[in-house]
Amino acid sequence: MEKIAKTPKKQVNSLPYVMVAVAFIAGMLGSIVGPRLFPERITSLSSASNGQRVVSSQSELIASIAKDVGPSVVSITVKTQAQPTALDQLFGGGAASGQVSEGAGTGIILSSDGVIMTNRHVVAEGVTSVSITTSDGKQYDNVEILARDPRTNFDVAFLKIKGVNNLKPAKIGDSAKMQVGDAVIAIGNALGEFQNTVTTGIISGLSRPITAGDSASSAESLTNLFQTDAAINPGNSGGPLVNMNGEVIGLNTAVAGDGAQNIGFSIPTNDIKTQIASILKDGKLQIPYMGVRYIVLNEALKARYNLGTAEGAWLKGTNAAPAVVNGSPADKAGLKEGDIVTKVNGEDVNQDNPLATRLSKYGVGETIEVTYLRDGKEQKTKATLETAPTN
Repeated sequence: MEKIAKTPKKQVNSLPYVMVAVAFIAGMLGSIVGPRLFPERITSLSSASNGQRVVSSQSELIASIAKDVGPSVVSITVKTQAQPTALDQLFGGGAASGQVSEGAGTGIILSSDGVIMTNRHVVAEGVTSVSITTSDGKQYDNVEILARDPRTNFDVAFLKIKGVNNLKPAKIGDSAKMQVGDAVIAIGNALGEFQNTVTTGIISGLSRPITAGDSASSAESLTNLFQTDAAINPGNSGGPLVNMNGEVIGLNTAVAGDGAQNIGFSIPTNDIKTQIASILKDGKLQIPYMGVRYIVLNEALKARYNLGTAEGAWLKGTNAAPAVVNGSPADKAGLKEGDIVTKVNGEDVNQDNPLATRLSKYGVGETIEVTYLRDGKEQKTKATLETAPTN
């Protein structure tokens, strides 16, 4: 326990009185001068009027952003015809398997001449027709599917409305600036019925990995996602997650099931900027290609194979499929079977950010620095990314 020294009984100290006087005078001056010098700092945070002003200001900002971004958001309706399987054909079930079903989603306008970004699962293989409705109620049926990203960890596709030139493109922001707690807005075609529904929330988590899909056969692994508590309802897929500057920083793609509430996931725009740039420049999707097959490492694999690290991309192949494709950028850079890629341009490669995610931010023709381990020793090399082969 701290000891407190007692003041001698008969000793009078004038200092406390001086301090009280100075404090009193300073307080008086503060009450007079303060409001003039620092008027914005004297409002009580606990006052009802101030609280109402804050809420009103936030509401006005959200309304303004929704009004500004809304014209850049479209509703998508698709028709899909089920394809007959081998069993259907064998047992005469082809008619039932050819049944047409309808689905709905959301899209983001990227250019005035009608380029739209959405989720791949919104316009999945088997879609026979696509219809797009803009925020002003105009419906367009002459829609082309420009490209679907073939990689299972990128749920993104691009459409084109033919014969238009007056649409309002969305502003694409820098998703790397987002932090946990930042306010965001989601806009989408909720439940496939309620066009341009607006919900608000915050970024609840960063770099989330999930497995998304309607069934085990259609499941895909997505990584480095934003988690948000802004409600993302069925039909919101492919819609924008927007920051408080009215910029799109995410592509809404999934929502947690099994009773979870307000847990949605969005692909950061920085992870798909190369796809956007490729579509807008060339009208087609050029996928950057390094030419390796790998296993994402963890503690269990490290222990089992006596590896020097539990993080990275372990280049492993089979007799039929080598770890490093002959003649690929990785081959030209000198990478070999058994190497462990630990960094791309200084950024760690791990379970939260696997090699494919790190490579996604770079385009065809860009040169990257690859850090890797070989026989326990760290080495570096440079690889120039090429266009992925189509077969």
